[in-house]
Amino acid sequence: MLALPTGPLADASLALVQKSESTPIADHSIRSFLFARLLAEQEGCLNDAAYDENLLFAACVMHDLGLGALAAGQARFEVEGADLAASVLTEHGIAAADVDRVWEAIALHSSLGIADRRGLLTYLTHKGVFTDAGRFTDLGVSVLQPIYATYPRPADPRFMQDAIVEHAARSPAAAPPYSIAAWYLHQRQTGG
Repeated sequence: MLALPTGPLADASLALVQKSESTPIADHSIRSFLFARLLAEQEGCLNDAAYDENLLFAACVMHDLGLGALAAGQARFEVEGADLAASVLTEHGIAAADVDRVWEAIALHSSLGIADRRGLLTYLTHKGVFTDAGRFTDLGVSVLQPIYATYPRPADPRFMQDAIVEHAARSPAAAPPYSIAAWYLHQRQTGG
């Protein structure tokens, strides 16, 4: 259950995340993949022609690259992360159509009501991310516990909000109106 994919793309994706993101965000990304894979199994998607574990790993693990040290802060964190991930996939010879699928999964991972309608990869990435955030409870506690034991959540749950606000404060383009970044930044600035 805790085994991660291996190979040139998986290894490069994980190394980049661990090098450029904080440990809490990198662990969140790994948990997101593990939850997404468990959800795929629970929902009977593992044999679906659209299911590709290597692409799912890439999308989940790199979904928050826009909150890491490599992001310029000149666009939404979701888009910057998608662009960075697309570069990694392209460097590893992944077909353009699959690069686009991963880009979309990352760019839409925080888009409630949209991500779950944009194909299996985007759906599973979104569900894995928000399972870790506590929004979805499709997986039982007994399934979650070994993952949290190996990749623990920080005691302060604001680690993600703090990273989003830090990125959003870099430029107006990083927090466009009605984005999650703009909302968190506004909340922080107004003390709400």
